[in-house]
Parts: sequence; structure tokens; C-alpha cells
Amino acid sequence: MDVKEGHVFLEIRNMKVGYGAVEVLKGISLQVEKGKVVCLLGANGAGKSTALRALSGLVPLTSGEVLFDGQRIDGLQPHHIVRKGVIHVPEERRLFPEMGVQENLEMGAYLVKGHGKVKESLEEVLTIFPRLKQKLKQQAGTLSGGEQQMAAIGRALMSRPRLLVMDEPTLGLSPLLCETVMESIVQIKQRGTSLLLSEQNSELALDVSDEGYIMRLGEIVLHGTSQQLATDDGVRKAYLGM
Repeated sequence: MDVKEGHVFLEIRNMKVGYGAVEVLKGISLQVEKGKVVCLLGANGAGKSTALRALSGLVPLTSGEVLFDGQRIDGLQPHHIVRKGVIHVPEERRLFPEMGVQENLEMGAYLVKGHGKVKESLEEVLTIFPRLKQKLKQQAGTLSGGEQQMAAIGRALMSRPRLLVMDEPTLGLSPLLCETVMESIVQIKQRGTSLLLSEQNSELALDVSDEGYIMRLGEIVLHGTSQQLATDDGVRKAYLGM
């Protein structure tokens, strides 16, 4: 049965994560509704990447819960979380540099059954990122930084995610390529995929998202609609550097 828009799709409850004696996340809670784009904002070191890695099963929780579509997924192995439809695009992109772009993209479709569906997924990716059409036979390691990010997002989309988790998708990109990546997020949302992204470029992130959470030193300090956060002068100055 399809989940209706407005349904709480992802819910993080009082998530705590530590590395040794250092507590990185101090009990954060957030929600992503079906069909929505939610951004997680904050300076470098605020804990954004740790939060995304924890919900994807890449680092263990000290305490708290992560629910996806009503079922707990904290404690599951990452590949089991992937099978549920939660796909993570890491900050490092992690392409296979010696392999061609098309091979990298098709690696993301290993759970998709049927050649026809894989071909359909590839066509959808190339519609979102037409720049990759001429690069399919090129080694992924020879792509520009922006093209590698497109390929990394495209690989994630090949698995037909229900929730796409993106860690700093515009990091290190030129302003023009930042706009391209953010435009792709709008297109992905229009296809019915829910998204949670961490981002330092708060202005761009708020422009394409529905809601935002602001993190500081491992805690959520503010939450509101993207419009509320983007237009509040106090928030802009104190937390967003705008």
C-alpha cells in the first residue's frame, strides 16, 4: 500500500552517538514526512554527518530510536536498511574510479530485478543529469568534481530509493554546479522520493526544502519550515551565516 503524503516516513527519537568518551550527538529528534525534502543545517562539526551515518546504520547509536515507515531500523546492518529503501549518498561520493560511468550507475541497481527496470532507471537518471549521457563510457575517476557528484546521486537513484539521504551534496562545487545539484533535488522530489540532506550552504538548501533543522554542537537548536528559517533575521544571523 502506498504511503500518503504527510505520513511521518522517517522519525529519529532522542538519538545519541558517541566516539569513545566523546558524545557527538546529544539526543536529537527529527522527522521527515512522505514526499518532503528536509534539510539539516549547521557549521562543520555540528554533527550533521554523524546523524546521517547513524540512521543509515554506519555508526551505532548509544541510545535512541530510528523508525522508517513505522518500523525500527536502528541496530540493523546497513545493507538491510538499504533493502528497506533508505539510500545514502556519502560526502566522499565513493565511486569506482577505474570503472566506467555507466558501470558505476548500474552498480546502484543490484537490488532492482529485471533488465527493463534497470534500463528505465538509467533513463530517468540521464533525464535528471543529461550531462552524464556523453560520459557513460568514460572512467568515473576522470570526471570533474561536479560530474562525480551527479554520478554518485545517479547511482543512488538507480536503486529506486524511498528515502534519499544526502550528505553535503554541494561541498566543493562551483556555484553553477551547486545550482545544478539543487535543481536535481527538486526533480527527485517531483518523482515522489522523500529526501533528507545535510548542507552547509543554508541558502541553497532552504530554497529547495520544505523544512529545516539547525544543529549546533550535537544538538537540534531550531526547527521550522524552510520559509520561516530563511526569513527570520535573527536565525539568519545567529545560525545560518546569512
